[in-house]
Amino acid sequence: MSENTNDKLDSSAPAAGHGAPAGNWERDVLEKLVFATLQEQRAHRRWSIFFKVFGLLIVLFALWVFYDYNTADDSETLGRHTALIDISGAIESEGSGSAAVVIPALDKAFSDAGSVAVVLHINSPGGSPVQAGMIVDEMQRLRKGYPDKPLYVVVDEMCASGGYYIAAAADRIYVNKASVVGSIGVLMDGFGFTGVMEKVGVERRLLTAGENKGFMDPFSPLTEKHKAYAQGMLNEIHQQFIDVVRTGRGKRLKETPDTFSGLYWTGAKAVEMGLADDFGTVDSVARDVVKAEDIVDYTQHEGLPERVLKKFGAAMGAGAMKAAVQQSQPALR
Repeated sequence: MSENTNDKLDSSAPAAGHGAPAGNWERDVLEKLVFATLQEQRAHRRWSIFFKVFGLLIVLFALWVFYDYNTADDSETLGRHTALIDISGAIESEGSGSAAVVIPALDKAFSDAGSVAVVLHINSPGGSPVQAGMIVDEMQRLRKGYPDKPLYVVVDEMCASGGYYIAAAADRIYVNKASVVGSIGVLMDGFGFTGVMEKVGVERRLLTAGENKGFMDPFSPLTEKHKAYAQGMLNEIHQQFIDVVRTGRGKRLKETPDTFSGLYWTGAKAVEMGLADDFGTVDSVARDVVKAEDIVDYTQHEGLPERVLKKFGAAMGAGAMKAAVQQSQPALR
């Protein structure tokens, strides 16, 4: 029995020996298949991401081209026309009321051989005297350089303060009877928190190098000296505003004690006071005054890259900083 048993054990040994390499071979093949599958999946993901990004870039490029095509100047095909520039919203360093946007549009509108007149379509409550002043300076320069091209203003809902500062430099101003016109004045607003700070026990620790460096600090008391200085600045800017109105309106202006007081009036009253010339719209001025019914819009609109950046919040930090810096600046509004 022992010999048979040994024979059986001996006969089974080679089989076990041959089974081990077979198992290793299968495992190696399986591992290679798994690794190949993983590599193929990774490559597929890479190509999928590449094609998605590439497709997105193509879509953005197509939108950009479409936008530029539809906003391109078509004055070459229209021939004789009325040039239109929109100023909507506050007169400030950004937006359609900024000098950086309005001045290039004015230059292009005046220099185009097909434009016979330029119309500023204004709907603004006012804003920065600096931006309004730069636009007025360019309007006066262009009127001298192109004496045969009149510059008109058509008021929409409102043309107040900084908006009227710009309008006064035009040849003629057209309004609606219910438009809001005027507000020829300057203001500087802010808040003072000194009383509240005292009640809650908060101490303001402001260190400056320069006697007046803390001028208009909202957490420090407003001294009589600083108040007088601020009032002097406002009076100076107000006088600049008055000079622009008097120069632009000339003998048409019927001055009263309230004309430069900061009050505003309806369009009908503005015509009576000589702050405006007549009633009209962009279409009626182009048709009846300019005699060129074809209207070409020269307004510089915000481009696609700017809209995308703003959509993702790129301007949030700049907006917060701007609000802090402009808190105590003079404003025509």
